[in-house]
Amino acid sequence: MSEPATSIRVGTLVVAYEASEAQPDSRALAVEMPVNVVYGSVPYAVMMTTPADLEDFAYGFSLTEGVIETPDEIRGVSVEPGEGGLRLLVDLAPGRLREHLARKRAISGRTGCGVCGIDDLAALPTAKTRAGDAPRRGPQVRLAAIQAALTALSDRQRLNRETRAVHAAAWARLDGTLTAVREDVGRHNALDKCIGALLREGVRPDEGFLVITSRCSFEMAEKAATLGASVLVAISAPTSLAIERARCHDLTLCAIARSDTLTVFSGRERLLLAGEG
Repeated sequence: MSEPATSIRVGTLVVAYEASEAQPDSRALAVEMPVNVVYGSVPYAVMMTTPADLEDFAYGFSLTEGVIETPDEIRGVSVEPGEGGLRLLVDLAPGRLREHLARKRAISGRTGCGVCGIDDLAALPTAKTRAGDAPRRGPQVRLAAIQAALTALSDRQRLNRETRAVHAAAWARLDGTLTAVREDVGRHNALDKCIGALLREGVRPDEGFLVITSRCSFEMAEKAATLGASVLVAISAPTSLAIERARCHDLTLCAIARSDTLTVFSGRERLLLAGEG
């Protein structure tokens, strides 16, 4: 099937506080659509997403949900119309499907939230802990590369320029060049799509760093750690649990990132300031 539209234009009225009449106008809106993720004919979750890059989403979501560990455990992905939305059909390798069905949880996600529907605190998602493992160094990243990635990101956010209503997640090489940018109404979904694109392209997590335009909640830190990324840069602020998880997973977390400054919350040793290195 052809990919659905990601934006629609609707008629509006612009009302100035001091004006006596409303002025007709129109505005582009981001499309938000329920997508039912299905493994082996068994529904797993309904996520509210922007209906673009859904194959990337299938890979990234499957990894960060713990359904797969490597991209070759997915044999194929297809999209079909469903009642009121779309069905994202993910064909897992037989062994992985059996393992998945043994641990399946049924949830209905809300606005891309990663934990809606769980029934116990122990079910909170977590990347494989690195406690007890030898510290991983990961790549060192120059601040100039982060600055370059942030500067370039705005021009790559096509849907957000049109609608002002979506988040973006991006992958930058160590020199700051953006190689993958994915957008979605859900910040979790945007990151899953970006991660999925990296999995499908065989990009190694030590070849660059992640940039997100949203606040950094614990789920975003967990998803970055699940990918194996060492550096996560967020334009907005992190939560307390995001910082805790970043430190647990030895993840460099930079946030409140602007064109001239950023704040480092964990992993300072991976950042090269001007004159260092």
